[in-house]
Amino acid sequence: MDTQSLQAFLAVADTQSFSRAAEQLYLTQPAVSKRIATLESQVGARLFDRIGRRIALTEAGNVLLPQARRILFTVEDSRRALANLSGQVGGKLTLATSHHIGLHRLPPLLKQYTQRHSEVELDLHFLDSEQAYQGVLDGTLEMAVVTLAPHPHEQLQVVELWRDRLCFICAIDHPLATHARAPQSLLSLADLCEFNCVMPGAKTFTGSLIAKRFNEAGLQLPVSMATNYLETLKMMCSVGLGWSLLPEKMIDSELVELKVDTPPIYRPLGYLVHTNRTLSNAARRMIEELEAARHS
Repeated sequence: MDTQSLQAFLAVADTQSFSRAAEQLYLTQPAVSKRIATLESQVGARLFDRIGRRIALTEAGNVLLPQARRILFTVEDSRRALANLSGQVGGKLTLATSHHIGLHRLPPLLKQYTQRHSEVELDLHFLDSEQAYQGVLDGTLEMAVVTLAPHPHEQLQVVELWRDRLCFICAIDHPLATHARAPQSLLSLADLCEFNCVMPGAKTFTGSLIAKRFNEAGLQLPVSMATNYLETLKMMCSVGLGWSLLPEKMIDSELVELKVDTPPIYRPLGYLVHTNRTLSNAARRMIEELEAARHS
């Protein structure tokens, strides 16, 4: 059982497509099919059911899947440990970040990192924080810099670097804006629920954090539209499609911050790595840069 066949197996399982797996691995589709056929011959079982254009794991495929991930994880970990012995900082660093952090927090840090470590091939992925967590867990990502989950995970080392205060905001011509201009005028969460809002997706870490505050007050958020991209939320809010919550750094002249009678809502931002993974020298240097930027 060779690692190339296992890589092909995982690519097909994750994408549910031989053609997309081929694109991911920079191979032809026949080459991927040949590797899967070789693996099926070695394990003595069919791994995929092919029904029309649909691909599904067989029972044998489902049994092999976690084992294949574990084998490749161990192989890659061994390669990194051996490469680290030289002390050189090079090779590929597979890093994920959320769109917001990638736009508003990381650019100066990434510029400094690439200048100091020009031998590192930075493989940067922009993902939702929830996807990035899964990528670090299954070993496809070495590390991630994202919004942190509300609960710890035993297989992940998670380090908070920054805290975003989420501000209640609306467009300058929204009906709620008159309350913001009135001195010593506080809105209640119930007042806000009289108007439509635009919010991060309910299954995102940020969305669940906001929903929890309203649920604790016995209120249901009147969400008219949802998106996982905060920059898109800002645009929708600025044109009057609803009130929202955004990090205070995103508030500009097109938005008004609302005074709401509730404690501040903060979301933690930071990095995560797998506790059982040997970090490359490139990843260790990245962590040093992130730790230096902790209070910026």
